[in-house]
Amino acid sequence: MTKDYKYIGKRISRMDTRDKALGRTRYVADMTRHGMLYGRLVTSEKAHAIVSVDKSEALAVDGVWAVFTHEDVPHKPYNSNQWYPGSTIKEDEHILHKLAKHVGDRVALVLGETMEAAERGCHALKLTYDELPPTIGISAARDAVLSGRNPDLLCFEKTLSCGNTDSGFEAADFIIEDIGSTQKVHHGAIENHVCMAEQDPFDNLIIWTPCQVVFQVQHVTAQALSLPYDKIRVIKADMGGSFGGKGMPVLEPICAFAALKTGRPVRIVMDRTSSIASTRMRNASEQRIRTGVSKEGKILAREIEIDFDGGAYTTNGAAIAVASGKKAFRAYEIEHQKYTGRTFFTNTTPGGACRGYGSPQVHAVSEINLNNAARMLGMDPVEFRIINAVKPQESIEGAVDQIGMPGIGNARLRDCLIEGREIFQWDERKANVAAKNNTKNNNRYAYGLGVAVGAHGNGYHGGFPDYTNVTLQIMPDDRVVVKIGIHDLGCGTVLTMQQIAAEVLDVSPGKIHIPQADTHQSPYDSAGTQASRVTFVCGGAVKAAAEGIKAKMTKLYASAFGCSQEQVIFEEGMIGCRSTNSTESSVSSVISEKMSLGRFAVYCESNLETTLKVDLEYKSIANPSVYSVAFVEAKVDRYLGLVDIEDILIVQDAGQIINLTLAEGQVQGGAQMSLGMALYEEVVFDNKGKLKTDNFSKYHMINAPSMPEIRTHFIEKGEPFGPFGAKSVGELAAVAPAPALINAINDALGTNITDYPATPERIIAALEGLNR
Repeated sequence: MTKDYKYIGKRISRMDTRDKALGRTRYVADMTRHGMLYGRLVTSEKAHAIVSVDKSEALAVDGVWAVFTHEDVPHKPYNSNQWYPGSTIKEDEHILHKLAKHVGDRVALVLGETMEAAERGCHALKLTYDELPPTIGISAARDAVLSGRNPDLLCFEKTLSCGNTDSGFEAADFIIEDIGSTQKVHHGAIENHVCMAEQDPFDNLIIWTPCQVVFQVQHVTAQALSLPYDKIRVIKADMGGSFGGKGMPVLEPICAFAALKTGRPVRIVMDRTSSIASTRMRNASEQRIRTGVSKEGKILAREIEIDFDGGAYTTNGAAIAVASGKKAFRAYEIEHQKYTGRTFFTNTTPGGACRGYGSPQVHAVSEINLNNAARMLGMDPVEFRIINAVKPQESIEGAVDQIGMPGIGNARLRDCLIEGREIFQWDERKANVAAKNNTKNNNRYAYGLGVAVGAHGNGYHGGFPDYTNVTLQIMPDDRVVVKIGIHDLGCGTVLTMQQIAAEVLDVSPGKIHIPQADTHQSPYDSAGTQASRVTFVCGGAVKAAAEGIKAKMTKLYASAFGCSQEQVIFEEGMIGCRSTNSTESSVSSVISEKMSLGRFAVYCESNLETTLKVDLEYKSIANPSVYSVAFVEAKVDRYLGLVDIEDILIVQDAGQIINLTLAEGQVQGGAQMSLGMALYEEVVFDNKGKLKTDNFSKYHMINAPSMPEIRTHFIEKGEPFGPFGAKSVGELAAVAPAPALINAINDALGTNITDYPATPERIIAALEGLNR
């Protein structure tokens, strides 16, 4: 899809770049208020215990204002994953807990006149634990359920299927089976979790938070504190990263309670250990994959079973199992397929959204399994995927996939594979890698190639409410104000919306003002920044609003100045009327009434008694798939188990890029997370539930010296119902690189590593297994 746009697809710099680079941007941790109290959470040191708290010594500490425990707060349960009021989901969290269900569970809050006083108060608290047996890890929970010892540890179970897998496997020439696992992952945002709450002079509760869904924070806080929604104002603050970690309200209900209870502003800041232990993590999984193929390379049947570690509370236990399963049906043409997802409670940190939401787990082992199938057949793994890749749907509107979800749309997975193979020079590299591995006296280093596919979506349509409201107004000073409930997580969401509106109106993006979400100012949005919906759904709404105001201005201008609507033109922030002898390609010859949009807004108010404003509710009517393919060459040290990434190319089906710089940054950042998942990152608990990786000296992420240059290529062939043909990029970017790298390692060594991460210890163990 190649069109000559003025702003769409261009490298336009973000308006906040300079302030962030110079340290001028103020985050919630930088905010202060007169009389503000500093809050520090006290969390459980035991994975499963009834906790008793003695406040006396803490309250005697100079500067300590208050200490709150479970006895002091409302006992109304809630679920922090409930992002809209109509959601039916088990509510089993409280603001503070007496029964701690994981190390890091919230048991007390200390408020001090200074941060130092609050910290001294925390150290002075006396906690007594009546310990209960903990359940740590998926296997322990599953065994307890299957044995009947504790069936309540099964949080959720769901099966999705199409065709008849029994008949599919019967027709298969080969059946390839793999068992593997993925780990718990910490989001690693630079900014730790933080929140500030206060009351304004009109008794409104104001919550400042770097969140992903202000209306979710409002809803959960209203539920937890039994407050009217209209008395809770949630303002999305500038954010230092989230990646899903700030999707669920963790600090907001307790911070709001403390502000109401004390009548003073309260700010709570977590340190890194608390942000790892006491918030949310990517759900770990254990998987079993069976794939039946014909000798010609066609996938005839597949069964996927995934057990998830849901952690201590329900949170996203159902959502992660279903979301992961839906992705299993979107990438390949498989007539007979069955997916079963189960989530178990464990006494570990609760699961939550993490970039890709289910996609990184379901593709992690299944893409290794497909490489094993190709090896069994003696086929090239890229060609094997091309044979089985889904094709674009001919009929888009009303189409569904194999399990009744909205259709996959203009799916360009085959394009990603074919073009990526050529750009990466896959066939030539195979020969080069073989030559390097056959080099005389090369006993230490092995080289391999890997490829993997990732699939993701574009919102909630077909599963949950997916709509947004938007107000767009032309201001007298020529600026355009767009009010919509968006949250920029650091990825340039605001600029994306500015470019969309700018393209419709032919106004410089810098003249378009889009404030971030505020429940008292922004029109309602059903889901916030989740499910890769923002560009597709919110961007679609902004485009529709811009087209609506353009149509309104066209009609008003034509009527006011006696020209036809077809003659009205918009050019560089001006509106005018093309003279009858002007052409489409020459719009400079216009009558004298040409004026700026701001001047026309003043004219409309003064002479026509109307405001240049539109309000609309935009409902998503599609949820197409997006695809990426990662191609990797890796070098593995057989002696030490260390891995170097020699080259990596990521090809994404993006429909239409809105901002090329932002899109490249998303793919590069997503690759950093995904490659870290493949090699380093892992949250580890001991058998008593104590967190062994509670800071960055123990929780390892891929760093700059180890990070390769990420080459990117985008397939831009449009997507119906996406603004200018665009669809999502950012979450998908964190999916395919991990299995591609594992496949490259296995290709180099002849191993079958299926457990993440592929640490040096796992690589050496796999090599030793080959030599037994």
